[in-house]
Amino acid sequence: MVATDLDGTLLSDAGTVTPRTRQALQAARAAGAEIVFVTARAPRGVRGIARQAGVSGTAICSNGAVVYDLATDEITHQYPLDPRTARQVAQALALALPGVGLAVETGRNILVEAAYTRRIEHDVAFYREVESVFDEDRPIVKLLALSPAHTADEMYAAVAASIGDLAEVTYSGMEGLLEISAAGVTKAVTLGRLCAERGVEAGDVVAFGDMPNDLAVLLYAGAGYAMANAHPMVLSAAGHRTLSNDEDGVAVVLENLLAAR
Repeated sequence: MVATDLDGTLLSDAGTVTPRTRQALQAARAAGAEIVFVTARAPRGVRGIARQAGVSGTAICSNGAVVYDLATDEITHQYPLDPRTARQVAQALALALPGVGLAVETGRNILVEAAYTRRIEHDVAFYREVESVFDEDRPIVKLLALSPAHTADEMYAAVAASIGDLAEVTYSGMEGLLEISAAGVTKAVTLGRLCAERGVEAGDVVAFGDMPNDLAVLLYAGAGYAMANAHPMVLSAAGHRTLSNDEDGVAVVLENLLAAR
C-alpha cells in the first residue's frame, strides 16, 4: 500500500498532480499497490485530485476522522468528536488563546464563527456562518481553531497540555490553525484499520508526508518518507527522506522501488 498526504507532499506548490507523479502512481497500481490518500482535507477537496492522479478506491480524510469512497462519493465511516468534549476543548482554547476563532468541519461542509476569518477559495461555497458552532446539530468531524496572531507551533505549545487526552490536537500548516479530532482519531489509526481490513501489514506500507499530522503515519509505515520541504519535527523523526513536493519526491521513491523489483 502507498499512503500519501496531499498538500505539500503529492501535490506541487501549484496544487496539481504533475504528469510524472501521475505516471508513477499508475505504475505502482499496475504493480499491485493500492494508493490511499491520507489527508487533512475534507472529502470535497479530494475527489478532483483523485481524478487528476487517476486514483480510485478509498481515501482517509479529515486527519483520519472520515473514510471516503472516491467512486461513490460516500462517507463510509466517520469518527466525530463528542459535542460535550468539543465544548471542553473550546474552553481550554479560549483560556490559552484569547480571541481564538472556531469552526467545525462536518464532513460535507464547514460551520464558521465570526472570529474564524480563514477562507479557502475553492471551499467558499461550503462555508456557513453561525453564531456558535455548538448550536448546530451536526457531526464535529474536526474542530478548527484559528489565531492569526500566532503560528501553529506556538498554538500547539500553548494548548497541548491543557487539552491533554481529551482530544487529538495537530496541525498541517505553519499559519495559526490547529485541527482537533476525537481522542484516538489520527491518520495512522484509521490507516491501520484499513490495512487490517485489507490484510496489509504495516511493513508493506510506503508512506509520504510533510507536516506534524503526518508523522504518526510515517512512523507506522514500514517505510515512511518525509518530504525535503517537511516541517523540522517530521524531518528529524521520519526514517526516510525524499525530494520536495515540487521535485516529484513521491514519484522518485516509487520509481526507485519499482525499478528494484
